[in-house]
Amino acid sequence: MPDLTHGDDVAAVNSLRSAVMRLSRRLKHQRVDESLSPTEMSVLGTLSLCGSATPGELARKEHVQPPSMTRIVALLEAKELVRLEPHPEDRRQKVVTKTEQAEAMLAESRAKRNAFLATLVDGLDEDEWAKLRAAAPVLEKLAHL
Repeated sequence: MPDLTHGDDVAAVNSLRSAVMRLSRRLKHQRVDESLSPTEMSVLGTLSLCGSATPGELARKEHVQPPSMTRIVALLEAKELVRLEPHPEDRRQKVVTKTEQAEAMLAESRAKRNAFLATLVDGLDEDEWAKLRAAAPVLEKLAHL
């Protein structure tokens, strides 16, 4: 556990926070569809990774309130990026599923962002690249805590 009263740990946490925020902002500018908000893109990404889900499940995964997710899903449905289907066990609920159009857009977006990151990685030496590769699973874990 980091000791946030100790100078080295405090400096590391500050450096990590700052770097992640700057890199995130730069990645957000690498969008293929400017009409979608970052939250809408995130919902589509969650559907791509986790599969179909109810609006309530999506709200929990995205850390938003259910009414907010209902609005987001309605916007995505109007753009034909998701479709609502009856829940197989509870007819009072709906299941949100991404469309082929959404999957194609996500693939294009990932390719563009991966290419952007690849250009940044080209500026690293072998030791830095090895450290970054080793840190990737830890950063992934932090993103999902």
